[in-house]
Parts: sequence; structure tokens; C-alpha cells
Amino acid sequence: MAATGDAAAAMDSISRAPASHLVTPNTTASSSAPPEGPEDAAECLPAAQRKPGANGGDGVETAEEAVEPAELDIKELCTDMFDKMGIFLQGELTATCEDYRLLENMNKLTSLKYMEMKDISINIGRNLQDLNNKYASLQPYLDQINQIEEQVSALEQAAYKLDAYSKKLEARFKKLEKR
Repeated sequence: MAATGDAAAAMDSISRAPASHLVTPNTTASSSAPPEGPEDAAECLPAAQRKPGANGGDGVETAEEAVEPAELDIKELCTDMFDKMGIFLQGELTATCEDYRLLENMNKLTSLKYMEMKDISINIGRNLQDLNNKYASLQPYLDQINQIEEQVSALEQAAYKLDAYSKKLEARFKKLEKR
């Protein structure tokens, strides 16, 4: 998922992190950070790294004193990096949480749709059962209709036979009349 809003701005600033230490020092650095002066930096060093003449009394700068300001820049950059990485991770976790919320909502809607479909299928089952009961109650009448149809067919056949017989009789009668 793409980050939006504050998270996007934080990710943009992460990509520009090397340029940020040139513009302004980080104001979020803790107040317990060592001061930037060469005399004070020597006081922050462990006792094994301190030089006897490094307290600024003779005015000569040693290699350890020259390295200290670079360490402060690295500390500021690390602090800035960790802050921005925290913002980035928070954005990623927020996006993941939103994905899970969306999935949860989709599951709830799907569950509701299945419940609706279940209700519809129950209603269809009831209606089918009612139709079967009505068909069963009409079955004797349908049987009577079938019997009547068979009787009508038999009567029709008898009527055709009677018609054919009457035509034969008529033909005989005409034959007898002509004589």
C-alpha cells in the first residue's frame, strides 16, 4: 500500500536525509548529548581516550578532538534516521492494519450476504414444500381428470365406430331404395 499524508512526507524526507544535516542541526536530539566544543568533547570521552594536554590549555588540537564533531553529526544523523525509520514503520503498520480492517469489513459483508442467501433458500424450500402439498391435495382431482380423458377417448372411438356403422346402414338403405 502506498503511504499518504504525514507518512508520505516522512518517507520523502528520509530519501533526502544526507542533505538534512547540512541545513540545520536536529532539534530533537536529547539534551544529554555532549556539547560541540573541543574542550567539552574531551570531557565526554572515556578516561582511557583522554590526553593529558587535551583540555584546551595548550591550544593544540589532537586527533581525538578533531573526530568528536563528526561523531556528533553521526549521532544527529542516526537519531534523525531512527525517527524517520519509526515514522516509516508506523506508516507500514498503519497500512497493514487498514488492510486487515478492510478484509474484516469484506468478511462481514460476505457473511451478511450468505445469511441473506440462506434466508432466501429457506423461503424457497418452504414455498416448494407448500407447492408439493398443494399438488398432493390436487392429485385425486388430477386422477379423475385422467380417467375422464380416457373415458372421453373411449367414447370418441365409439362415436367414430357408430358414425361408420350409420354410414354403412345409410348406404344399404339407399341401395335398397333404388331397387
